[in-house]
Amino acid sequence: MTDPETRTAGAAATTPQETSLASSRNMPRATLNSGSNDNPGSNKNSGAESDAQKTRNITTLLFVGFAVNGVVTVILGPILPVLIARWGLNDSQAGAFFPAQFIGSWLGTIVSSTLIARRGYRLPIGIGYALLGLGVAGLTSHTVFAALAATFVFGFGYGMLTPGTNLYIAETGGARRASAVSLVNFTWGIGAVACPLLVSFALRGHHLSLFLWMITAAGSAVALALFLAPWDRKSGAAEDFTRSEDEDYRKIPHVGFILAALFFIYVGAETSTGGWVAALAKRIANGVGAGYSFAPTFFYSGLLVGRGLAPLVLRKVRENNLALMALGLAACGMLVIQKASTIPVLDVGVATAGLGLACIYPIYVAWLSHWYGERARKVGGVMFALASLGGAFAPWTVGFVSKQTGSLRIGLLVPLANVLTMIVLVYILRREIHP
Repeated sequence: MTDPETRTAGAAATTPQETSLASSRNMPRATLNSGSNDNPGSNKNSGAESDAQKTRNITTLLFVGFAVNGVVTVILGPILPVLIARWGLNDSQAGAFFPAQFIGSWLGTIVSSTLIARRGYRLPIGIGYALLGLGVAGLTSHTVFAALAATFVFGFGYGMLTPGTNLYIAETGGARRASAVSLVNFTWGIGAVACPLLVSFALRGHHLSLFLWMITAAGSAVALALFLAPWDRKSGAAEDFTRSEDEDYRKIPHVGFILAALFFIYVGAETSTGGWVAALAKRIANGVGAGYSFAPTFFYSGLLVGRGLAPLVLRKVRENNLALMALGLAACGMLVIQKASTIPVLDVGVATAGLGLACIYPIYVAWLSHWYGERARKVGGVMFALASLGGAFAPWTVGFVSKQTGSLRIGLLVPLANVLTMIVLVYILRREIHP
């Protein structure tokens, strides 16, 4: 039997290495790993923070780019009188520019939806801005056919970038997706409002070609920035549907059909109103001066103000109720356009119509994201393609009706009919969607 002294001496004889090894065996595992980079929780939090910062950076780029997109989207309206005078076009021939733009947009939307599902958002949005700039440069061409082809190109670019931008903002917007989409379209409105003013100044200084090349440079810069910037992992991944088979969008399929109709009708109403009011203003003014080119500014100013106010209004009013009230206001504005005999009265009607239509498109995009969830990446391709077709069909219809009746005012009854139809469809849809 060993005495206490012997045991103490034996313990004292233990080497420092053995003491360190024994201590490490008794040390908690978390303490041993405290200096390691393999902590799953730490990596997960770090990755989430990194993705959040990337999302903020990309969102900022998309907001800036959408202002450029706004300029290009509406550019046909203020320069249409220039194109008519350059080649001696009638209303029906001039109306062909709108189908060229929006059929290109339709095809771009189809390609975009496929790329989004397979490659994420970066590729279609970046290519879209590059084509946007390229197409605008082509408007400096000396033949009407080359200008039509250029219009198709920037329309294709619009179709590539617009669905992805709206869906990306809706996906990352959470419960306030309608407000987020409204704000990004607010920046689009800044470009849309600035466009007629910039065109007017360019025409007065005989620098229209320089202005178009500046837009080309801006589109190319946005495209380059989007390709070089790091994107978060989710937005760069292919779609991953995890929703169950018995969800609401399968139980109530008619909601999808109504949403499709609303996208088709809305874009037709917006583009035909914004695209033709400058021509109507010129006829009211009997072609005197260049002030008629400012008429679209009032329309897009209404859109701009409405989309800026929408996030505030949506804090108090439900989306479906706001949509009905806004469509009623748009209809009133279009009735004023029908009765206007002076430029100031026309401008009031145009601004009212724009204010009424302002929140409608963001609400439709929010409903699409709310109803379909991540499937909106795929279903959205159908919706935005129909929207592009509506944008091609309605302005052409305005020109066709104007030629057949000899009255552009009668032609502008087309967007009014679109708005009245949307009121009926939204009233039906509000029973199913209650965001």
